[in-house]
Amino acid sequence: MSAKICIMLAISIYLVAMVLLGVYYTKKNNNVDDFYLGGRKLGPFVTAMSAEASDMSSWLLMGLPGVAYLTGVADAAWTAIGLGIGTYFNWLIVAKRLRIYTQVADNSITVPDFFSRRYKDDKNILMCISAVIIIIFFIPYTASGFAACGKLFSSVFGIDYVVAMIISAVVIVAYTATGGFLAASITDLIQSIFMTLALIIILIFGVKVAGGFDVVVSDVQSLPGYLNMTETYSVVTGKAEPYSLLTIASAVAWGLGYCGMPHILLRFMAIEDRSKLALSRRVASIWAVISMIIAVAIGIIGYAMTKANAIPFLEGSSSETVIVRIADLLSQEGTLWAFVAGIILAGILAATMSTADSQLLAASSSVSQNLIRGFFRIQISEKTAMHIARISVVLISVIAVFIARNPNSSVFGIVSFAWAGFGAAFGPVVMLALFWKRSNKYGALAGMIAGGVMVFVWKYLIAPMGGALGIYELLPAFVFACIVNVVVSLATPAPEKKIVEEFELVQDIWKKKA
Repeated sequence: MSAKICIMLAISIYLVAMVLLGVYYTKKNNNVDDFYLGGRKLGPFVTAMSAEASDMSSWLLMGLPGVAYLTGVADAAWTAIGLGIGTYFNWLIVAKRLRIYTQVADNSITVPDFFSRRYKDDKNILMCISAVIIIIFFIPYTASGFAACGKLFSSVFGIDYVVAMIISAVVIVAYTATGGFLAASITDLIQSIFMTLALIIILIFGVKVAGGFDVVVSDVQSLPGYLNMTETYSVVTGKAEPYSLLTIASAVAWGLGYCGMPHILLRFMAIEDRSKLALSRRVASIWAVISMIIAVAIGIIGYAMTKANAIPFLEGSSSETVIVRIADLLSQEGTLWAFVAGIILAGILAATMSTADSQLLAASSSVSQNLIRGFFRIQISEKTAMHIARISVVLISVIAVFIARNPNSSVFGIVSFAWAGFGAAFGPVVMLALFWKRSNKYGALAGMIAGGVMVFVWKYLIAPMGGALGIYELLPAFVFACIVNVVVSLATPAPEKKIVEEFELVQDIWKKKA
């Protein structure tokens, strides 16, 4: 049996299994609460691994190794450090309090629901604006996942990029639209296992092919700045370029984005027993840190394999296929290893699917639950709401496919922009809503809009000026949004009594259960 057939067989079995899981969980969705939040029935391990799988996405197996491959340790490692810190503190500080507050605040089942009910926004303006922001930033985020799938199949099988991307999108939509949140969460758990296997196997095989760990280190040490945390290697000039403290702060600022990610916050809201969140935190943090270390190492090993002529040199966005190239090389070791390579490639698909399904659910909930039922107050039955939710998943996917149609699009680039958008627009609002009694709806609304707008302004108007201004847009946008939120809250009337009492109730519950 040829290697390509073995790989395709392994991937096909995996894809069919995911769709069948979606079909199985269809009968468990009795209402939109079940479809979007799984009836708050997630166990601690599923909560942890589904959150991390939906978080890391194809960025972990394609974007991060690709950056390390091209520029060396600095950019990838500082970003990973920021994300590791952000992961831990998001679980430590945000998770339990958000779980309590969303239940106290009229059993909120989406992030826009929570914002509106937390501040008693009877006109649901907060709900509307936050739903629009989710749609704006989740569509390109989902597109990055589809792009990763297209690159994978195109690289391995020579299939047309667009055709491969559409096939992958159809599978993701199939199990997400049928099974909802529970299907997405259970498949995310399975996908995290595949991602872990892929990372470990590729790491071991890559070191072996490159000639051993000592050879890997020797090969990349010859590249100026490649293994330096304060310098970065330039492929264009072949020289080391400085990595300033401001650039380091910019990379570490990726961690700020966590408290604003709707698809991660939903996992906190969905756990059945909030006392088990400590276990979830440990599992999630350990897995995230180890996975990112291995991903960065694979990028470096991939470059050493290039120098050993085991894989071709990968330029630009094609560097994001380094794991795919290594898996393809592994498949040539025999029939058994071809199946293993198929499992690895399924792991990349898993990474993509685990994020895309969660993003599609969050975006579709913004349309059906927050805009149609919440903001426009259109009275529809639970059955109709379910149909609209599923149609929304399909429509959003179509737009995402259109955005990702360019095979040269960078997974890392698309994810970094969407990550900044959510981090700046929602992060400060979530933190102040949970921990500042004086925060009000005017400050939340102003801060949300300011953060979202500043991401675009900084990315496209300020950062191109270069120099100290050329930093990651999340950092300045997050700081600006915090300032606007606080200033506007203090300049406008204090929250009414029932809002303060609800805040204090949550505070009391949190202290007793912490």
